[in-house]
Amino acid sequence: MSEIGAYFLTTLPLFIVEICRYKIRYMKKAVFAVLMFFALQTTFAQSPVSWTFNSKKVGANIYEVRMTATMQPGWHLYAQTQPKDAVAQPTSFTFNSNPLLSLDGAVKEVGKLEKFHDDKLEVSANQYSDKVDFVQLVKVKGAAKTNVTGKLEFQTCDDKKCLPPKTLPFSIALK
Repeated sequence: MSEIGAYFLTTLPLFIVEICRYKIRYMKKAVFAVLMFFALQTTFAQSPVSWTFNSKKVGANIYEVRMTATMQPGWHLYAQTQPKDAVAQPTSFTFNSNPLLSLDGAVKEVGKLEKFHDDKLEVSANQYSDKVDFVQLVKVKGAAKTNVTGKLEFQTCDDKKCLPPKTLPFSIALK
């Protein structure tokens, strides 16, 4: 066998191994990228509730702050108050302290409340479908321009599954 043939036979397996390592390294990255793409698609696809926030002046230094949840068909959002046998997490609002504001009463719900009961699981829920408005009256001290800030926490379910609770911060300009 010639010297070139011997060299070729000894280096060819090493060359093939390097090519395989290179392909595996980039295949792992490609597989990871594809998996992340589908994971993100699933995450974004599972946002069955959209929120809008606005305010309206309803009196001298009194504003109505409206937080509106719109649900995709088949999905439910839970009310702030639940029956004793409920397992779903109620919707809740936490307002940040602001020396220019005072809250006037509790957050009110405006929508068609559904009282659900599952006889098999022996659980109940107060829930909304389609749309619900959560309304908070706010008094402003003086003529200051300010925002109502805080966070809301909610859980949503359809007839087959419940998504984990979500926390959503908000900042609403008083206009």
